[in-house]
Amino acid sequence: MSHPILNADRIPKEGCLVVPGRMGPDEIQALVQLFSSRPVSWLIEDSATLAPAVEQVITNSGSGAAFSDDDADPAGVGEQLKGLIQGEAVLIYVPGKSVARKATPCHIPGKTLETLGSFGLPVLPLVFDDPRETAMSIERPGSLPRAGIAVGELIPAGEASAARIRQGMLAAAEEAFGRHPFVNSSLASALLHGLRKHASRTAVHDGSDDSTLRFDRLLAAALVLSKYVREETDNERVGIILPPGKAGLVANLAVVFAGKTPVNLNFTASHDAIRSAMRQANLDRFITADPFVRKVSSFPWPPNRDLIFIERVLPTLKKKIIAWTILGRLLPAGVIAGLFGIGKRKGDDEAVLLFTSGSSGEPKGVVLSHRNMLANVCQFGQRLDLGPGSKILGSLPLFHSFGCTVTLWYPVIEGIDLITYPNPLETKRLGELVHEHAIDVLLATPTFLRGYMRRVKPEQLKSLKYVVTGAEKLPENLARAFEERFGILPQEGYGLTETSPATNVNLPDPVGDADSHVVACSRLGTVGHLLPGIAIRMTNPATDQPAPIDQQGVIWLKGANIFPGYLKQPAKTKEVLDADGWFKTGDVGRMDADGFLHIEGRISRFSKIGGEMVPHETVEAAINKVLGLDSEAERRVAIVGVPDAKKGEAIVLLSTIAGPALEQECIDLRYKLMDAGLPSLWCPREIIPVAEIPVLASGKLDLKACESVAAEGQG
Repeated sequence: MSHPILNADRIPKEGCLVVPGRMGPDEIQALVQLFSSRPVSWLIEDSATLAPAVEQVITNSGSGAAFSDDDADPAGVGEQLKGLIQGEAVLIYVPGKSVARKATPCHIPGKTLETLGSFGLPVLPLVFDDPRETAMSIERPGSLPRAGIAVGELIPAGEASAARIRQGMLAAAEEAFGRHPFVNSSLASALLHGLRKHASRTAVHDGSDDSTLRFDRLLAAALVLSKYVREETDNERVGIILPPGKAGLVANLAVVFAGKTPVNLNFTASHDAIRSAMRQANLDRFITADPFVRKVSSFPWPPNRDLIFIERVLPTLKKKIIAWTILGRLLPAGVIAGLFGIGKRKGDDEAVLLFTSGSSGEPKGVVLSHRNMLANVCQFGQRLDLGPGSKILGSLPLFHSFGCTVTLWYPVIEGIDLITYPNPLETKRLGELVHEHAIDVLLATPTFLRGYMRRVKPEQLKSLKYVVTGAEKLPENLARAFEERFGILPQEGYGLTETSPATNVNLPDPVGDADSHVVACSRLGTVGHLLPGIAIRMTNPATDQPAPIDQQGVIWLKGANIFPGYLKQPAKTKEVLDADGWFKTGDVGRMDADGFLHIEGRISRFSKIGGEMVPHETVEAAINKVLGLDSEAERRVAIVGVPDAKKGEAIVLLSTIAGPALEQECIDLRYKLMDAGLPSLWCPREIIPVAEIPVLASGKLDLKACESVAAEGQG
């Protein structure tokens, strides 16, 4: 059976070195078919172990050549190989046996990629795309497209490198992933099918009152409430002011089933930011609960007539909910969708509206489409690859993009038990819930991990398989201290609200046999590999010109998870999205030879001092290390850039541990930092004592507040 080819027109008629991201029996047969009309030679690393079926095909077809990563004269080897690509002949590199996590496009070690690039040949990167590897549990195997080949852009002779080859593979994989049917369907339909399929086996447990709601009851409540919501407002969007819990889950599902957009509001933000979000979203109805209104009394609550109190409304709908609990089990999902009008909005239609934290200005409305949400649920979920019966802790706020995607939509679609708790800071109670329910996955920020270090007993976290952090850099000392105490190494991830949000994650390495190359999936100090279907490029921070991805640059990402733009702000959208769909993250970093992304800070968290870019986060990490603060429960230091007449900018240190002799402490700190290898230019000019470091509810640094404190406190 032939394999579909994406971008076959990129295959040159002239000879080239073909570098596939992996090679197994299915892949080699596909390549034999693809190049059946051309002379083929096979290039094999002399230390590689091949699958028997691969070895048999190579033995029976074409000539071969071998190379070694340790060859002292790669250019000389390249000259010899040029004879094998005369005319239209192709030389196909054969990767050895490998073990990797699902949908990893490149199984080739960075050192080998570098060797292949050093031969000076034109290189054609390609990847194998198998929709079965990223299929969700609600997808029927028979409906999935056949596995195919995605062809990357040809890299001209003499221009190939490990970075360039990997970049080409990631770009080809992104194009293929974006065509998967699931990604282009409806979030509401996927949620309905997930609730229906996992109705009796999966549940949400609310840790605030120890109540459990099975998915069949959750489906019924959401369906009935969706009709109520539709009758309450003609507006396209509905505000939700609730913490993680069964009420927040029901409310969000109901709004999506009603064909409307849920807007989870940040109840920890300033009043100005909250009112701005309400105004921008044009909200006239808000779902909340009486106890929460009393608990967050300082919130700028709208008039009571605009509030839908969920704990008042649901009891009035009890009979209908009971009826739909039964009907939901009997009727096919397609019939239910037709009766409730579910699934009419899909693809590029708006699905969710979130607002940025406002850490550096007024919050921006981030429009996320059905395609965005489904892509990211699939990307994160399939890389995590949790099995049936798995459990995830949902304590991140629903207005936080990670809390929304990973602890709201993902467990419902994939059938993962969800244990919720409204406050991520109450780590003592969270530790009890992890122990009580044998939770597999803990999502947190480094700030929250410090709370676990202080308040949770080691035996309470024994069930955890993954601890994933985001929102801020994970200090290595904290990661190692957490591992020493709890026996599990936290894995750092990365993402932004505009990317739905997850784009990268470190995960434990897969287990392979002695003959296989194990593709490493974790590297401390990085945010891990890109998730399936995401491409990357870099630009020079000073010139905005394209830069190699293995050199420091501004990170741009592309994928089905990238948002279409900011709400009613075309100018701001144009600043971060180009015409081809590339998103400028605003972060500076680089990708190493093995595909791990290193984040070196946000552009807004760099100071240009004497023409040199100084990363604030790197300076903070160095200060934490020399002062032994990495395992502290709360953030104790923050670096802020301030104007400087001579050098354009200077950096100052906000510190909660500063003593009375600030000038001497600053001098002492400078010597310690310089002894640790930090350039003198990067050392803080001044220490400003503060009672606490301003942080947002997500655990991120509140940049706007820090800048205000620094401006007021300069000596």
